[in-house]
Amino acid sequence: MPITREFAIRMEDRPGMLGKLCRALGDRRVNILAFQSLSQEGKSLVRMIVDNPATAKTVLDTEQATYTETDVAQVTLLHQPGELGRAASRLGEAGININYAYCGISPQT
Repeated sequence: MPITREFAIRMEDRPGMLGKLCRALGDRRVNILAFQSLSQEGKSLVRMIVDNPATAKTVLDTEQATYTETDVAQVTLLHQPGELGRAASRLGEAGININYAYCGISPQT
């Protein structure tokens, strides 16, 4: 199972904040492969997987973003009924707990 870097970015929950950050990444040719955003009490937690973590880190530093980096398991599933259940069961059998999940697309699609 491939391991990839995830960025968890904390930001103000205001109009335009996410757009500004994503534009800065796009301007540096960083492609967002998977994405999740949660808002709570005026703050947002944005988690993302990108195709170029080193450049993304430079962008986040330039934008003075508050973020952490974590290694996460990356699983590619077939588009068919029951696939998520099978994958989750296999991870559980391997002793891997799923703390949260989100989806994205493959860079080849």
